[in-house]
Amino acid sequence: MGEAGKKVVCTNRKASHLYEVEETYEAGLLLEGWEVKSLREGRANLSDAFARVVDGEVYLYNFHISPYPHSREAKLADPTRTRKLLLHKREIKRLAGKVQLKGYTLIPLKVYFNSRGIAKVELALARGKKVHDRREDIKRRELERELNRKYKGKIK
Repeated sequence: MGEAGKKVVCTNRKASHLYEVEETYEAGLLLEGWEVKSLREGRANLSDAFARVVDGEVYLYNFHISPYPHSREAKLADPTRTRKLLLHKREIKRLAGKVQLKGYTLIPLKVYFNSRGIAKVELALARGKKVHDRREDIKRRELERELNRKYKGKIK
């Protein structure tokens, strides 16, 4: 279990590299039974996933959940089908306004089960980083690593 009873199923590692996260939201997922079983086994991939606001509802696209091997329905279903996200209406309106006006995008950061066993997705309102911003991040990280190596035993 992760932080405060969360069991993290999968994370989007590319998100922090490609996007600058402004805000995060917790949303429920509308799933079928075999999808929940497959998620509990950790058979999911968030790498190409993104979310959109369509007609006042938020949908998650390209979220791949591998078919559960012991289910008949799973063999017929599409593993990357569009899944509805459950958010409060005011959150959806706020997200829709920011995505339309300011050039933000909705990126899922991680999928997890909360302490009550309900599947949740951590959704980020993010802005894409430019190439030079990514290079600056890499330089800064390497500098920090170098300093930590140099002063590892000396700082107390």
